[in-house]
Amino acid sequence: VQLVESGGGLAQPGGSLRLSCAASGFTFSTYVMSWVRQAPGKGLEWVSCSSSDGTSYYGDSVKGRFTISRDNAKNTVHLQMNSLKPEDTAVYYCAAEFRRYSSSWYFDPNEYDNWGQGTQVTVSS
Repeated sequence: VQLVESGGGLAQPGGSLRLSCAASGFTFSTYVMSWVRQAPGKGLEWVSCSSSDGTSYYGDSVKGRFTISRDNAKNTVHLQMNSLKPEDTAVYYCAAEFRRYSSSWYFDPNEYDNWGQGTQVTVSS
């Protein structure tokens, strides 16, 4: 399994960024794909995921501002981040996992065994 994130950088408050994750080495369409972030000095925070049936889920802190999308033909998942806030500053990781059942495990970063290297997002004026 290989996951490679891109698209991070510096944005002003209220601005936008689009993260991408290119996946390889597994049957992408059957996996739950998540974005997880880690702010400086803090633990992992689950942000959003796309289940294998294409359903999208969001954490309360990003709901209404972030949009996840997946392209099973290109083995990619994106995170469109709008109305960025300074508290969105973090390293953003792409994570992938497969289970034969649907459950709240989607929202627990500890349930994911497959991770990218992360991409830094900094929101500052």
